[in-house]
Amino acid sequence: MNILVTGGAGYIGSHTAKLVAQAGHAPVVLDNMSFGHEWAVKWGPLEKGDLADQNFTRDVLVRHKIDSVIHFAASAFVGESVTDPQKYFRNNVVNTLNLLDAMIEVGVKSIVFSSTCATYGVPQKTPIEESHPQAPVNPYGESKLFVEKMLKWYGGAYGLRWAALRYFNAAGADVDGEIGEDHNPETHLIPLVIAAAMGKLPHVEIFGTDYPTADGTAVRDYIHVNDLAHAHLRALKHLNAGGENLALNLGTGTGQSVRQVIAAVERVSKKQVPVKLTGRRAGDPPALVANPRKAAAILGWRAQYNDIDVIVEHAWRWHSSR
Repeated sequence: MNILVTGGAGYIGSHTAKLVAQAGHAPVVLDNMSFGHEWAVKWGPLEKGDLADQNFTRDVLVRHKIDSVIHFAASAFVGESVTDPQKYFRNNVVNTLNLLDAMIEVGVKSIVFSSTCATYGVPQKTPIEESHPQAPVNPYGESKLFVEKMLKWYGGAYGLRWAALRYFNAAGADVDGEIGEDHNPETHLIPLVIAAAMGKLPHVEIFGTDYPTADGTAVRDYIHVNDLAHAHLRALKHLNAGGENLALNLGTGTGQSVRQVIAAVERVSKKQVPVKLTGRRAGDPPALVANPRKAAAILGWRAQYNDIDVIVEHAWRWHSSR
């Protein structure tokens, strides 16, 4: 298949494009390069452009004879979404609408969508199942939920085949060391802790030490980026084999606290990580942990990298080579 990977020059998209190529398919990356990196596009052509340009999007779909789409392109900073919701609804919702319309127009009938656990909002209970109410507490999560609803209605009206993958905290790096996580600004915990261990940051901040968790710090479900990439390909295979449209959680089912992540980096790096304790951030729930059993039952998918030390080791190895 020829598979369009929107946002394929970014973190998760580039790892998925590599797996697409390894599976014998042809990845075509579409990226506006606002946060992507040319060095991360190694396994197929790069089309520089924006989904806001529907004529460009349609041309890419036709010119590359695209069979299916894996859609990562989005704005993804929770805090920024609160201060600039217009940007998030325009980029994440309107631009996805442009993509869906172009797909329908030229006859591309299957899409795997990068959704998020942020659609659930503050969890009523953990681990979180797919049946948990979706009540986002920020425009980022709201924009992703809006797209999930669009997919449902487009599926019913136009026969679009879709899967929405709600994943938790992406982490780690390519096991071969070819690509990794490089955001600017960086907001993810593991690369921030690694930067502090390397002396590139004066410290890493711990936002809140009074949560109702074992050590008082927030707990998250960290899932290896390669496991995420495998799930996207399995979901696409499921759709193209006639499987039902679906929304699935992607996670390990196990949570790690901020202090546990810092301890893992210290074990892997053999360096002490300087920390600064500060107050909770508004809207940060105590724990976000997935129940991934539905993905196992339907896709036969399970996270292969469940050990936080292994996830950190892959990330450390990539950052150390920079």
